[in-house]
Amino acid sequence: MGVLKAKEYKRFEDIKHLRDDGSEYWIGRELSTELGYVQWRNFSKVLDKAKLACKNSGFDIDDHFAEVSKTIQMPKTASKEVIDYELSRYACYLIVQNGDPRKEVIAHGQTYFAIQTRRQEVADYFNQLDEDNKRLVVRGNIKQWNQMLAEAARNAGLITNEEYAIFQNAGYKGLYGGLDVEDIHTRKNLNQNEKILDFMGSEELAANLFRITQTESKLNRENVQGARAAIATHYTVGRKVRQTIKDLGGTMPEDLPTPEKGISQVEREQIAKLKRKAKKNPLLLDE
Repeated sequence: MGVLKAKEYKRFEDIKHLRDDGSEYWIGRELSTELGYVQWRNFSKVLDKAKLACKNSGFDIDDHFAEVSKTIQMPKTASKEVIDYELSRYACYLIVQNGDPRKEVIAHGQTYFAIQTRRQEVADYFNQLDEDNKRLVVRGNIKQWNQMLAEAARNAGLITNEEYAIFQNAGYKGLYGGLDVEDIHTRKNLNQNEKILDFMGSEELAANLFRITQTESKLNRENVQGARAAIATHYTVGRKVRQTIKDLGGTMPEDLPTPEKGISQVEREQIAKLKRKAKKNPLLLDE
């Protein structure tokens, strides 16, 4: 686990509960408060995404998001029953990975709840998913790794937004045979506010995930310093990934089909589908 300040570590330790058998869990409403969510309905949106990620990782949602009821006090001595959850460490990990990345406490939570997943087991399950859910899984991984890549780039000396934009374009140029973000955006015929990563199929996303992970690793492993060197590194890795695809007889990423649905639409549809399948009592909403 990465470096974490003692007080930040303690804040998540303090709200951890232990069952009689020694197993640990966290209460959803307590965690939401620690993560800076004032209203439960906002935290519920993150919960839905985390549940979907849990399902797509091949785990039983109920094993990690155990639904419980809780009585809360209302004005004038009244009370009501509301929904809550007993969350496993893995559930908490998925929640912070789907939380608001602008919150510093979310970053601390990602470090605290980081775990080693059973990669082969997850990979085997991944191959059984349909295309939409494969896209969701890989796009989620890219979001996490892009944050790590950005940190590695900053450590290498990229300071300004302009430098980072050039750095990002270099990786795409290497992988896409000279095409930059704007070129790919145009090629996919996207609207101005649509992101190219949200309109990639699972194969194209996987190629970009490999580019991102290997660039992050190379920047850190070789202690690359200077904006120019970091940009060159990203381009070189992208080009090598492209060459690997060519050597294997694969389709170049720019020639792969563009999905009709963006990731946001797929996510909404999958969450709605998941809710329809859930055989639970209607949720008691508050706030």
